Amino acid sequence: MGWMRDETGLEKNDANYVPLTPLSFLTRAATIWPDHPAVVYGTHRKTYAEYIQRVTRLASGLSKLGVQPGDVVATILPNIPAQAEAHFGVPACGAVLNAINTRLDVDTIAYILDHGEAKVVLCDPQFLPVLAEAIEQMATAPPQIIEVADDHAGVHAHGHYIEYEALLASGDDTFQWIMPRDEWESLSLNYTSGTTGRPKGVVYHHRGAYLNAMGQVISWRMVLHPVYLTIVPLFHCNGWCHTWMMPALGGTVVCCRDITAPAIFDAIADEGVTHFGGAPIVLNMLVNAPDAQRPVDHLVEVFTAGAPPAPATLAKIEPMGFNVTQVYGLTEVYGPATECTWDARWDDLQGADRAAIKARQGVAMPFIEEVRVTDENLNDIAKDSEAKGEIMFRGNGVMKGYLKNPTATAEAFAGGYFHSGDIAVMHSDNYVQIADRAKDIIISGGENISSVEVEACLMNHEAVLLCAVVAKPDDKWGEVPCAFIELKDNHIATEAEMIVFTKDRLAGFKTPKKVIFQELPKTSTGKIQKFELREYAKEL
Repeated sequence: MGWMRDETGLEKNDANYVPLTPLSFLTRAATIWPDHPAVVYGTHRKTYAEYIQRVTRLASGLSKLGVQPGDVVATILPNIPAQAEAHFGVPACGAVLNAINTRLDVDTIAYILDHGEAKVVLCDPQFLPVLAEAIEQMATAPPQIIEVADDHAGVHAHGHYIEYEALLASGDDTFQWIMPRDEWESLSLNYTSGTTGRPKGVVYHHRGAYLNAMGQVISWRMVLHPVYLTIVPLFHCNGWCHTWMMPALGGTVVCCRDITAPAIFDAIADEGVTHFGGAPIVLNMLVNAPDAQRPVDHLVEVFTAGAPPAPATLAKIEPMGFNVTQVYGLTEVYGPATECTWDARWDDLQGADRAAIKARQGVAMPFIEEVRVTDENLNDIAKDSEAKGEIMFRGNGVMKGYLKNPTATAEAFAGGYFHSGDIAVMHSDNYVQIADRAKDIIISGGENISSVEVEACLMNHEAVLLCAVVAKPDDKWGEVPCAFIELKDNHIATEAEMIVFTKDRLAGFKTPKKVIFQELPKTSTGKIQKFELREYAKEL
């Protein structure tokens, strides 16, 4: 082996080392499958040859507007073709994509545009009034606005700004893409849904997005030409990197602007959708849809994340034709980073036993080197399904850091791991299962109560559509569980009934001491906004 110590002449060169970037997936797909459907949305049906031409024209058009490599280009768009095109076209001109949550308030959008210093923003007409107000609040130079009409959805251009199709028409389809010279170059900027304080700007690099996309192909057991439905907003961890992933397989992206049960069932029936990702709230919506929905005649693979899905929901949705795999991650790890990989030893499990396994967050995806659950001293906790610690990540699918926030970046990476802030147990088979967000643990009389456990119990009640459990201040116990419940249509229930229901299934100290029936506040990705409920519970 000693001869390997002399590596003279074995250096990197142009032939053997090319920076990894998801942009290469699209150039390859356009070469191999030029006539295969790439993006579908109503009457908008583009092949890979047409897709790459539109992306190239977008990159060229942005360059002509003065966008330089390293500049930020923002989008405020639903899941429409222009948002998918921006995922390739913005980096193809060397710029950094900042896909902004369409449901944010004026003040937060103004902060993001200032902080990220966006030069251009592509905006759906529906969100132009909010954007206009945000620009008035900005402290720095405002971005140039490009209006992206959605005539298919009846959202027409106002005519006050350059329209997206006109921008593409101004572009040159022979424009040479500006590929990264270094795979560590920034690809996208995603702002966390800051529930306390200002959102932080999470920066992704080309290498991480490439490896995440490739790794999920393995995790999702994908073969050529999947048909992917955009349920996850493309502003949420760049749609979990799925739009970058599809060209690697010659897949078809089916855009979905409004996430409703009929839209999902229709896309499965009409477009042959084979895969989608979504929060448990989406699964719940499908389970509770009217019986008249169109049947699912082929297996649809689903990645679910955002909160642990209730075993009751999992048990109901699988017989409908959906195979659900729970994944888990955060904005800081490009979306999904662990998966509940199914093992043949569980094949015979049914009902609640099967669902209990599927409710785990699982093991590291292929692009994550390590997932640990540790105590405050970074020591691994016992793998006994009971000891609790914080989930830690290390690998190529971890962000570069927080933009202009070296202190927060250093804290997040202390000890050489990314600190998730999520509290979990580790099972003996190395599968991780979240007990709670650190801030969602309820400490009552010195006992730790997992809000997730109480919620899973309540979701088994036939009248419950959605629920959230938070801490309510209590003079005697310090905190007690308080449940907020959204009931199914045409169902009724009482506070006393719910308390008895949980008391029959959980330890007495874990049962909610207060139950409130109301519609639950949710983020655009379907996550229940517990911080709002905590504030409300404080006032009770």
